[in-house]
Amino acid sequence: MKFIGIIPARYGSTRFPGKPMADICGKTVIRRVYEQASKALDTVVVATDDDRIYDAVEAFGGKVVMTRSDHKCGTDRCLEAYMAVTTPTWREQNDADTVIINIQGDEPFIQPEQIEALMACFDKEGTDIATLVRPYTDRDTRSELEDPNTPKVNWDTACGEARMFSRKVIAASDGKYYRHIGIYAYRADVLAQITQLPQSSLEIEERLEQLRWLENGYTIRVGVTEIPTIGIDTPEDLEKAIQWYKFNG
Repeated sequence: MKFIGIIPARYGSTRFPGKPMADICGKTVIRRVYEQASKALDTVVVATDDDRIYDAVEAFGGKVVMTRSDHKCGTDRCLEAYMAVTTPTWREQNDADTVIINIQGDEPFIQPEQIEALMACFDKEGTDIATLVRPYTDRDTRSELEDPNTPKVNWDTACGEARMFSRKVIAASDGKYYRHIGIYAYRADVLAQITQLPQSSLEIEERLEQLRWLENGYTIRVGVTEIPTIGIDTPEDLEKAIQWYKFNG
């Protein structure tokens, strides 16, 4: 199986414009994401719609492609980037054995072990899509569990497949609670298919695109990580990330 990591990175953001270019102790957010992903993957590509990000990635020696600015989600941007870095002949010969990993461009401390856990999901035959979850623990407060900004996952812990994603509190089949970690991996042929699907009513209600895939019969396999993640959504998140890096970097 071949794995290609793609990092969608937009400059525009409602809560934190320009966050891929924000500095964390001497390196931009996008550079830290790229370097962390490269510890687990031989091929990593940044997919952006902004010259500033493009130039910054080229400057540190990363691989980057320019994509359209009108994509509604990172999944669509991943497909365009995959098409840009491969040829029709290559795809014809390799699509069936290729997996694209969609790595969030605002996760500067993603660990290679998390990416490897996602890759391992494709060891099981019939996996269309894979994603990660992290269990809630006794250290998490009730308000953290109920936070609608953090999707939760109902998944069959016996067979390892997702059944439902929701911003409401839902438990898995083992009775425990799991937060969704927004990193995805798709078989190349599946990625091409799911970008053509119309939005579903459940997806619109929950504002979670992965529900569209479940409703259309795609299998989403779940990998588990115990490692906390630090996403950069606001300037306050950036300050927390800087402090984390100072103590743990």
